[in-house]
Amino acid sequence: MRLTEETGTDHRPSDEAWIGNLIRHWREDPGASYRTWFLWEERIKNFRSIRRGLQAVIDEIRADAFGNAYRGSSLETVVHSIAEQRQVFKGADHAFLWKPKLRIPDIYEDRANQVAFGRFLDACLCCSAEDGVLAAIHGLDRQRIKGLGPAAANLLYFLHPTLVPPFNTAIVKGYNAIAGANVKLGKWDEYLAMRRGIVALNAAHRGLLSNDYGAIAGFLFDVGSGRYPLPERDGAAALARWREDLDRVRAEAAATASKAALAAREADHTHTEVQGWLRDLGLALGFDVWIASNDGNRPYASGRLSDGCLDRLPGRLTANGSAEMVRLIDVIWLDKADGDVAATFEVEHTTSIYSGIVRMLDLALGVEGGAARNFFLVAPDNREEDVRAQFARPAFSRVAELDLRYLPYSELRGHRETIARFGSGLKGVLAIAKPVGRPR
Repeated sequence: MRLTEETGTDHRPSDEAWIGNLIRHWREDPGASYRTWFLWEERIKNFRSIRRGLQAVIDEIRADAFGNAYRGSSLETVVHSIAEQRQVFKGADHAFLWKPKLRIPDIYEDRANQVAFGRFLDACLCCSAEDGVLAAIHGLDRQRIKGLGPAAANLLYFLHPTLVPPFNTAIVKGYNAIAGANVKLGKWDEYLAMRRGIVALNAAHRGLLSNDYGAIAGFLFDVGSGRYPLPERDGAAALARWREDLDRVRAEAAATASKAALAAREADHTHTEVQGWLRDLGLALGFDVWIASNDGNRPYASGRLSDGCLDRLPGRLTANGSAEMVRLIDVIWLDKADGDVAATFEVEHTTSIYSGIVRMLDLALGVEGGAARNFFLVAPDNREEDVRAQFARPAFSRVAELDLRYLPYSELRGHRETIARFGSGLKGVLAIAKPVGRPR
């Protein structure tokens, strides 16, 4: 029987308790995607920047300025940002890479297909209900664009995480294993059938998962990638064999995953440490300091990262619909006298530099007088080339309007104590930062 959106699958989990126990085990696993990706603070920060990036893609297609190559395009910028997400989205950019021998995906050389793709993104960006998203998917499917299949759901997930689950080979394998289904890759109707099953599975175990389909996608990804070999459903003996297999797979996976997990934890630690340097320096220079709302409770020194900082921002900074974005900026220094923003800092240790630029650009262009402020992107010394490459992208043409600077870790580490002791205002920080996007 062919899978369709209307029929869904004929196979449903026969033992909800068994599935629930597996999900509980997955949630408690420190190396599984639930803890390393779904609960990762940077995951949420990227949603707004990816949404803005997709708007840039739509605008360029509408203006016939998108070009005929993936490299250097606005689409490469946003897909690269998605691919930088941990685990679940690794390799998400592969589907959009131009494959000249196959001439796919056919949205670079065929203008009509490109316009259809832009119309699809625009419809999904503008709608807020399930019916609108599904109608846009059906519309794109009718275009039969060669090489542009359900991998595009990875774009939609960041627009509608409560409506559209991500898609990749491991997720499909995991779903087939859990649901006893036979979903095939590459077809939208197969994806929509799987989506129906995922929605039902998520509803059945909602208390252990989330209304954000990233959680269940992460679970299916870990099952499909082999982290959790499933038991035969024939009693205690099969369950015991499964546990032995699980221990073996976990041991093998630990050998390869420990290095990556250690690097991820170190990245989070370093990010917090640099925020702490900026907090202490800002307070020493006499500024009020704001720490990103989702980072304030992180342990730092002998207390919390937000100790001594503002617990709320001045109202005018969170007006005009910009509240959510402003509160997520890593560090903001404000003048004590009038509450004006003196400087903003985005710390980008290993995550997408694109996201930090978007948050600062939104603040600058969304708050009156914002473009006159000082914006700093703080990153490791070896990321300077990446920083400058991002600033050169067409998606950031308006960055030239800002006084945006790159602040290397080594300069901040080596000079922060001297600046705190002998400096005043922003002179010391400006002296160690490198101009990148100065006004023309």
